[in-house]
Amino acid sequence: MQINLNNRFFQAALQKASHILGKPGRLILLLTALVRKLKQTDFNKGETAIVKEKFFTLGRLLRAYAQGEYREIPWKSLLLIVAAILYFINPIDVIPDLLPLVGLTDDFGVLFLVYKTISGDIDKFLEWEKSKTSIVL
Repeated sequence: MQINLNNRFFQAALQKASHILGKPGRLILLLTALVRKLKQTDFNKGETAIVKEKFFTLGRLLRAYAQGEYREIPWKSLLLIVAAILYFINPIDVIPDLLPLVGLTDDFGVLFLVYKTISGDIDKFLEWEKSKTSIVL
């Protein structure tokens, strides 16, 4: 199955994301829902640890943005991040999450596509995050 960002479920997530962005309180609520979904998801199968780390990275980026700490990211990239998170937390999408073993396949596919699309912006965030936590001697 080939995943693309033009499916109607992701397009609906993009539309909803545009209403959430710019409202820090709603972004924080979205992050809370993301953490809840991540805790419910079994990441012990195969290479899903990579997926989990990518979601955590996007969550940290979004939190830093919502708190006004990090603003060096284009609006389009933020929109894709929020839409990918909305797509992940919504159980009804191209492949419903309730289906054992395959239900999250499309969610992970969307995450990888978004991550790849905005990888330069994510790399800049990770550098910023690293510089923020490094100790200057």
